[in-house]
Amino acid sequence: MINILLVDDHSVIRTGIRALLDKEAACKVVGEAADGLSVIKLLESGINAAILLIDISMKGMDGLELVENLKASYPQMKSIVLSAHDNEQYLVKAFRAGAVGYLLKSIGEDELIFAVKHVANNNQYISSQLASRFLARILTIPEQVGRSSENAPEFSEKELEVLGLIADGYTNQEIANKIFSGKRTIEGYRQSLIDKTGARNTAALIRFAVVNGIIN
Repeated sequence: MINILLVDDHSVIRTGIRALLDKEAACKVVGEAADGLSVIKLLESGINAAILLIDISMKGMDGLELVENLKASYPQMKSIVLSAHDNEQYLVKAFRAGAVGYLLKSIGEDELIFAVKHVANNNQYISSQLASRFLARILTIPEQVGRSSENAPEFSEKELEVLGLIADGYTNQEIANKIFSGKRTIEGYRQSLIDKTGARNTAALIRFAVVNGIIN
């Protein structure tokens, strides 16, 4: 069971996210807070949360400041930032502050659940809508990431098809609709691709595929 604490200064948004998470048997919302100080009080009272979904824009202590405080005082807890800002600047700031996930508030249910599970398994996650854009920035960094043909992972035809759609920015549900499959199956393909490539998030997965000539 993944214990989750929701942090957003809009009760309507918290209610909506909670409704989505409550549908997933592996997830449990253990608390809600409208600001950073309330989060600190909840944690000091003993509430146990593995993951915090944190709005980046809040009054008083904003999301990034809260993430920094959590990283210092509760390093075992994982912070996923929820944001309406779809640009690299906020993404980079969030990860530098200590977040391990960055999700746009426009994401669908399937990507939200996948991201939470992925982060719970000690991985990082970037919203698929941002992954392709962030890839361009990553590829400007000189680094040898290619593998020799002897060590190159082997992919099934279906995995390659899913990989191409991920690179195009499609969500799990959208991919499932395109290839007439279930979203759980697509989640399995995505996780298999991440495991085979050693990538920690979607952007790194796409980068691996581009650098190694798997996709154009």
